Amino acid sequence: MAALAEATDQSFETEVLKSSVPVLVDFWAPWCMPCRMQAPILETVQEKLGEKVKIVKVNTDENTAIAQKFKIMSIPTLMIFNGGEAVEQMVGVQNEEKLVSKLTSL
Repeated sequence: MAALAEATDQSFETEVLKSSVPVLVDFWAPWCMPCRMQAPILETVQEKLGEKVKIVKVNTDENTAIAQKFKIMSIPTLMIFNGGEAVEQMVGVQNEEKLVSKLTSL
């Protein structure tokens, strides 16, 4: 499986907002069972799309400032950023086909 990048409050701007490719951000926490279900799906999406996109995980327990900035109320929340702007937000576990479709349409 593909290893997913991680971002923190400090690295979010560099990892996500300044990325030259679309970025899917997974706001998650270790205790969240749906988040654990989402992780292998994201790894498969990363493998399938390769360097055309970047998938970044943000642990909301450890990075509260960025979670607050984007008003994350439920996890998992997935957000797609393109050109430094949030273009999509999805709450709950998302399937591989939906994520691939949304990312390849950018």
